[in-house]
Amino acid sequence: MKPESLPLFAHEGPDAIVAWRDGRPIDARRFLRDARELALQLPAGRHVLNLCVDRYRFAVGLAASLLSGKCSLLPPAHAPEAIRQLNAFAPDAVCLTDDADCTLEMPLLFYRDGIAEGADITDWCVPQIDAAQLAAYIFTSGSTGLPVPHRKSWGRLVRCVQLEAAQLAPLRQRGCAILGTVPPQHMYGFESTVMLPLQSGAALCAARPFFPADIATELERLPRPRVLITTPVHLRSLVTAEIALPAVDLIVSATAMLPLHLAREVERRYAAPLFEIYGSTETGQIAARRTALEEQFRLWPGVSLEIIEGRCWAQGGHVEQPTPLADEIELRGSERFVLHGRTADLVNIAGKRSSLAYLNHQLRGIPGVIDGTFFVREDSHASLAGVTRLAALVVAPDLDVPTILLQLRQRIDPVFLPRPLLRVAALPRNETGKLPQQTLRALITQAAAREPHLFA
Repeated sequence: MKPESLPLFAHEGPDAIVAWRDGRPIDARRFLRDARELALQLPAGRHVLNLCVDRYRFAVGLAASLLSGKCSLLPPAHAPEAIRQLNAFAPDAVCLTDDADCTLEMPLLFYRDGIAEGADITDWCVPQIDAAQLAAYIFTSGSTGLPVPHRKSWGRLVRCVQLEAAQLAPLRQRGCAILGTVPPQHMYGFESTVMLPLQSGAALCAARPFFPADIATELERLPRPRVLITTPVHLRSLVTAEIALPAVDLIVSATAMLPLHLAREVERRYAAPLFEIYGSTETGQIAARRTALEEQFRLWPGVSLEIIEGRCWAQGGHVEQPTPLADEIELRGSERFVLHGRTADLVNIAGKRSSLAYLNHQLRGIPGVIDGTFFVREDSHASLAGVTRLAALVVAPDLDVPTILLQLRQRIDPVFLPRPLLRVAALPRNETGKLPQQTLRALITQAAAREPHLFA
């Protein structure tokens, strides 16, 4: 039986636009030339550590790796320690980078723009990739521990983003342009800002804007229909900065629970539907909801959830294998569910259960709160005695602590109120909006040194 194969990209002809950079289009002809030329430059070895920041270069690196039968390694961070762990996993890896100042202690291949200048394609034909080919290892973020690699086959990746395109109507429009604020190495960024445009015939945007004004500038450079792939942190920044965006046809958010009031404000302000994606590094995206209008997530076709011994498992469809989810899930029939928070974040105080994710969701849902996070006080005498105590850090320039606590009392059980609640100027989140444990511990240590009486 002939193995199933799937196209490298879905663009129908050599003149179709694959990407936009600085307001200029890049067609499928150039993309294929660049990918084939880079594939010839890749050294021996099975693994390519793709650290390209420019999303077009990243996509070329992915395509070149697929064409040469190599596997892409997508790390959660570019810090030396994270790379050392990854290098131990794949010691034969070469690092593809577009950072001229990269000094990682491993073989380096610097991406050079115009690598295929002068080359021509006389036999236009989109390459087919074996569906079973190992396309990538994507590593967990490490926000709750050490990064863990998860294998992704080409066929499962393609099917996943085809489902995403089918579920979100604006993605099916001809000439759709997709701008992402998340890095392509992150599972959500990889699926929705690289794989999705390649497999739907849309065009990706090479830039990765971070600040609100930069997001508006990059959107303005793109033709309509425009799609913004982003996170709750970036959306909160846009709303807080009161930045006016050019007309956008769809906004997609993931990486953390999206507060209801923020979802409604985004839709009101930007006159575009806002969908929230649910997924994980292990499963890829498996569900979505329009948060401003509904509480329940709807599963992608073919994917099912099952509660086994108190744990929710996902399987079917594009999910590589039956996989336990790290979240508290309440099933609502065979196709829908409600998300309550992360299983690993569960806390039990005086016989009452909640999760840090749920508490964070309620804290960030208070009008005037820009950001915030709960944490377990491991320093307290009660915690040392086995009794859980919570504290929280909050970014709310225009609110005082008593006002925030009063609002929290209306949202959560009083046993979960943070003691203390500390106001800070900012929470230094990473590129995907997450707050790694080591960063959080450093903030707590600084706060305890600054106000030790609150931690007594």
